[in-house]
Amino acid sequence: MLFKQKHLEAIKAGKISLAFRKWKKCAVTKGSLVKTSVGLIKIGSVEVIKSEDISDDEARKAGFSEKGILVQLLSKEEVGVVYRIGVEYHSEDPRIDLREKNMIPEDEFLEIQSALDRLDKHSKLGKWTTDMLIAIKANPKLKAADLAVKARKEKEWLKLNVRKLKNLGLTISHEPGYTLSPRGEEYLNRITGK
Repeated sequence: MLFKQKHLEAIKAGKISLAFRKWKKCAVTKGSLVKTSVGLIKIGSVEVIKSEDISDDEARKAGFSEKGILVQLLSKEEVGVVYRIGVEYHSEDPRIDLREKNMIPEDEFLEIQSALDRLDKHSKLGKWTTDMLIAIKANPKLKAADLAVKARKEKEWLKLNVRKLKNLGLTISHEPGYTLSPRGEEYLNRITGK
């Protein structure tokens, strides 16, 4: 479930407690945690609702000044059901502690290597993980679209797969672009000998 950055910050500050989405199939479950740039967001209630039944108060709790703006946004999706979703800030992202480790014990190093090998093996494009780490190191905070051109990948493919590296604590997302985390730097240094 994706959120705009301003909405994430408002959720963390306790100013937003609802989200509305129009989906063909519900993409979240009650009690699940969503990893975001501000930390983990907990999903509360998930209910089907008609757009016309959204109140002005609910629209404000979702970060909109009035119901009409929210309903207009939802109507852009032609097919689907509208869901009213309770959201609240849960905790810091556990990947933050992980990525800040610049010393990687041998067992952790082997786990990272194994996870990256699996990503390479299951990719239709073949081995990509090391090349992507090198590209990010060489182009810190470059916009995803520009990094995709340099890496000769599609932008959406790049964003999806860099997220997999982030889940291992190897990269950090910025506005714009990415950098290697201290953990990612250490891993790359060890495999390249630099």
